[in-house]
Amino acid sequence: MAGAIEDYAFIGDLHSGALVGRDGSIDWLCLPRFDSPACFAALLHDDSAGRWLLAPAGAGPATRRRYREDTLILESEWHTADGSVRVVDCMPLRGEAADIVRIVEGLSGRVTMRMDLRLRPDYGRIIPWVTHTGGGLRAVAGPDAFWLHTPVKVYGENMSTRAEFTVEAGQQVPFVLTHRASHLASRPKPVEAGPAVADTERFWRSWMSRCTYQGRWNDAVRRSLLTLKGLTYQPTGGILAAATTALPEQIGGPRNWDYRFCWLRDATFTLQALIGTGYLEEASAWREWLLRAVAGNPADLQIMYGLDGTWRLPEYELDWLNGYENSRPVLVGNAAAGQFQLDVWGEVLECFYVAREAGLPASDAAWNVQTALLDFLEGNWREPDASLWEVRGDSRHFVHSKVMAWTGLDRAVRSVLHHGRWGPLDRWEDLRDRLHAEICAQGYDAERNTFTQFYGSKGVDAALLLLPRVGFLPWDDPRVRGTVDAVRRELSEDGFLLRYRPEADGGVDGLPGSEATFLVCTFWLADALHGTGRGREALELFERLLDLRNDVGLLSEEYDPATGRHLGNTPQAFSMVGLVNSALWLSGSSDITSVDGRSAHSGVRVDADGPGRGPGS
Repeated sequence: MAGAIEDYAFIGDLHSGALVGRDGSIDWLCLPRFDSPACFAALLHDDSAGRWLLAPAGAGPATRRRYREDTLILESEWHTADGSVRVVDCMPLRGEAADIVRIVEGLSGRVTMRMDLRLRPDYGRIIPWVTHTGGGLRAVAGPDAFWLHTPVKVYGENMSTRAEFTVEAGQQVPFVLTHRASHLASRPKPVEAGPAVADTERFWRSWMSRCTYQGRWNDAVRRSLLTLKGLTYQPTGGILAAATTALPEQIGGPRNWDYRFCWLRDATFTLQALIGTGYLEEASAWREWLLRAVAGNPADLQIMYGLDGTWRLPEYELDWLNGYENSRPVLVGNAAAGQFQLDVWGEVLECFYVAREAGLPASDAAWNVQTALLDFLEGNWREPDASLWEVRGDSRHFVHSKVMAWTGLDRAVRSVLHHGRWGPLDRWEDLRDRLHAEICAQGYDAERNTFTQFYGSKGVDAALLLLPRVGFLPWDDPRVRGTVDAVRRELSEDGFLLRYRPEADGGVDGLPGSEATFLVCTFWLADALHGTGRGREALELFERLLDLRNDVGLLSEEYDPATGRHLGNTPQAFSMVGLVNSALWLSGSSDITSVDGRSAHSGVRVDADGPGRGPGS
């Protein structure tokens, strides 16, 4: 059985990533890319679906583990009755092939080690042909070829490759697993384990040296940024939502989605985190990925794309896998890519405006894309949608979606007034103001003093906490305070927030089962408490969120207060970005204001402007 979700650490090479358990087993790895079929899928089944164990024989979980400072190099240590040993795991930056390096280091005494390698390409479905060679093995299955290089003698047993050896104090024993497309004739040159680890350490330390954040939560912010960088697909600049698929939002439940794609909803938050910590190069690459992905007919805009901007992400079930702790179905692809989510048009326009405010290079071509998006928004803002939470029930007039449509129009107006862009200012201003009035009239419940999840809803939605962040209303507006209080009261589970109540309004999301608290929503609550003048409560909540990180500083998508377990896909970019942005906001590092000039976490400067016409370009 796979370990608890919070028991996994993450290593990666900016093309793919692996999850390493406390027991020394790599239970998840997709090659050659994050979204390729997994060759180790024990995470979603059992050992027979593929894994790579390297640990002391019979020792159980590591005594302690950590990342080497400011890197994605994992160090796991076991202290046994016979001595102590360390396993160093990393994925070196990609050369001609993908490599996973594992080095066993003897610390004291004499420890017997066990190695069990079970390669199972295509999500555990295929057992490859294995040829043992001097110094390792070669395995081939369909498009994949693997080579294992090690000085240790290995042998085959029960369709796996095994080894037993001893390591003494001061001794190092390397293992290098290399992957390459099977049709390439030449055998890739294996990396040398020791120099590869040293090169990997230099890369990550150099990258981390560019961080400009120097605040109270320095270690947490730096680890979050390293994880965010590790979830970046270097060839395109796209940033994944998570490294995994099908990890459940409820143990045994059906909400098991594939998160190995790039969501437009994350764009602005990610850009804020990168810009706010000094990573303008990465912010620019993310903005450029976004521009390429959304190019085309604005009516065809999707909520998510593949790492390279791929549009088609068909969803299907891997019915030969039992799922994490028997949570079925195990899904690959994501049908939500075909949903209409009105907020996406506003999210994209907001993202480009944040980039413009930060001084990232702009172009006429980028503005042309934005005006096309605005044309679509003008003609379709009245349509119901599936919301940013991708509900699979009936379409509704979700309040957050309407607010993001307002945001897109507002940023267009400000681009004309303050950045010399050209556009039909009067028309955009008029529609922006009419939309604002409609939302306040139909999306607000005066009796309860709160905005609602959708027009006429009796429920609330954690995304309502974002209304003041985008400047829709100032933080000191009584409706904002009332909404923050309502969301906190109605969605709280032991102080942490659900996205919404699935059972509210007759079952808004159209799915059976439930889910746990959503971590990024709770970061938004901390921000909202701070914005509404409750700084002490905001700090206490933020510290509680930091305590949820696992032993190596990672967060998944959700947290179950009843069991104390992480749930959902991991590591989750949205959660790590939420941590960074909250740290910036709570430590006063964000230079951001709301519509009335008061401090807010909107990521943009929004001044109080009267009607008028800006300069053309």
